[in-house]
Formats: sequence, structure tokens, C-alpha cells
Amino acid sequence: MKTPFLAVLFAAASVSAQPTGPVAAGAAQPDDSAKILRIELSIPAPVHDVWEAFTTKQGLSSWLAPDVSVELKPGGNWLVKFPGSTGGGTIVSFMPEKEIVINALAPDRFPQVRAARTRAVFTFTAKGNNTLVSLTQTGWQSGAEWDAAYEYLAAGNAELLAMLHHRFVAGPTDWQKAMAEAADKSAK
Repeated sequence: MKTPFLAVLFAAASVSAQPTGPVAAGAAQPDDSAKILRIELSIPAPVHDVWEAFTTKQGLSSWLAPDVSVELKPGGNWLVKFPGSTGGGTIVSFMPEKEIVINALAPDRFPQVRAARTRAVFTFTAKGNNTLVSLTQTGWQSGAEWDAAYEYLAAGNAELLAMLHHRFVAGPTDWQKAMAEAADKSAK
């Protein structure tokens, strides 16, 4: 399907974990709450178009999944329904065409992280005819489940931005066609 294209985009996405500040010599190492997941990708479209694709039901369903819910208001949903799980979260705040802050839901397989939530801040910066989309995700705690969720979401959120990029390169996703192709592959 789109796997080779997405693999190239995933490799191009900048992903990093960084502490929130410097650690003085001899000081205790920062706890996992200082861990930050950062991902950036340039999207080949104007800010207005990328914002609409990210913050409206019609826009989000054109690239992420066919079953989505977006209520662009504080306390509103930014949800994506996948088979067997719901992702996304609750909108904390937004500045039109600049930033959206979400209390993010981890996948069901990470129940502690899902209950506690992390904070995902997406920023949208015009760069000529392109838009730099940056995700900064904070609120990580310590423990095996948190570490596993961090690794999973580092890859998953990079793929999310790669899918957004693909939407502007190849056009909206035809979900009926994509599901038929997936069914054909699984039948073989």
C-alpha cells in the first residue's frame, strides 16, 4: 500500500527525547517527567490547509481514519476510532492556525498511561508554501509501561505526521479502497 512511502517519511521526521533543562555535574538525573517526545515534519501545504486537515472532522477523516470526532473547543474531543481502540484525546486549548494542545490518550494496551494521559502540543508554522508541524509531548512518568508507551508513541506519532504529509502529496485517502486492499492482503 503506502508502506515504502511512509517508511521514507518516517525516516525524515525528526524524533528526539530531551530533558527539559541541563543537569548540573553531580546532580541527580532527571526523572522521566523531564522526558520530552519531539517530532517535526514539513508538510507541503499552506498553514490554513494543514490546520483544516488537522482540526476538522472532514479534514481529519481525509487522512487519518474514516471514523473521527473533532470538537474544536476546550474540553472537546479530538478522537480517532481504530479497530479495537480509540486514540487522540481531549482538547485543552488552541490558537487557530498556530497551536492545539491535547490531553492525549495512549492506546488501550497501556492502561496506566491512558488513565494519566500525556500532554501533546502541536504547533503549525508557515514556512513559505509549506507548514512545519511540530509535536512536543510531555508528562511522561517512570516505569516499564511508560517506557513501552513512549517507544510506541514515538513511532506512532511520527507515522501520524507522515500520513498527514502523504495526504497533501497524494490527496485524501479513499478509505473504501484502502480497506478493500487490506482485506485482499489478509485473505492471501
